Amino acid sequence: MKIQHPLAIKAVGIAGAFFVRTIVGSSRFHIRFDDPSSDPAQARVSGQRFIYAFYHELMLFPAYYWARPEMQILISDHRDGELITQVVKRLGFGVVRGSTTRGGARALREMTQRADQGHLCVTPDGPKGPRRHVHQGVPFLGRQTGLPIVGVGLAFKRPWRAKSWDKFAVPRPFSTAAAVALEPMSVPPDADRATLEECRAEIERRMLQATLEAEEWVERL
Repeated sequence: MKIQHPLAIKAVGIAGAFFVRTIVGSSRFHIRFDDPSSDPAQARVSGQRFIYAFYHELMLFPAYYWARPEMQILISDHRDGELITQVVKRLGFGVVRGSTTRGGARALREMTQRADQGHLCVTPDGPKGPRRHVHQGVPFLGRQTGLPIVGVGLAFKRPWRAKSWDKFAVPRPFSTAAAVALEPMSVPPDADRATLEECRAEIERRMLQATLEAEEWVERL
């Protein structure tokens, strides 16, 4: 059943934000940045800005842990996007509607403009996958803004999984969560189509590596 009435969408947004703060917020978080300067907490002090990329299935992790006004997140124009928008706005994110595929040109232009306001956040396999695939809009955004891209691998310990294309992860109360962020990667300002593809593949490789490390780490904790 699709939720379309504005009051129902607003109610879902309020309930969703409450869920993230209480259930996701009850998790024990373990974070590792290979480059400490790319940690949003450190970047807030230094004034550096980054593009943070994390897979769609784990978006509840950053929805709680990195809910800061300087985080500008790209939410798709897909029909579920308005529900997600209502939630993340209440958590404190700035929101741009569109994706790296659907509505991509407009959304990427707006994200480029938002780069002066803070960090940019993207789910490079959203809104419809394939799962854990990085679309080319991410290196394009890196080229246009000049911001380094931080691919983040995330994991909850034995989460519930939705029967969706991304196997969306919902953490159990008081569970354990882990994040691994590898070294930031910059896209050359003069990158052509072939170079953008090389960067896309490298970002995907790094994100898969970081995700595997996070999944192995969270099982040991």
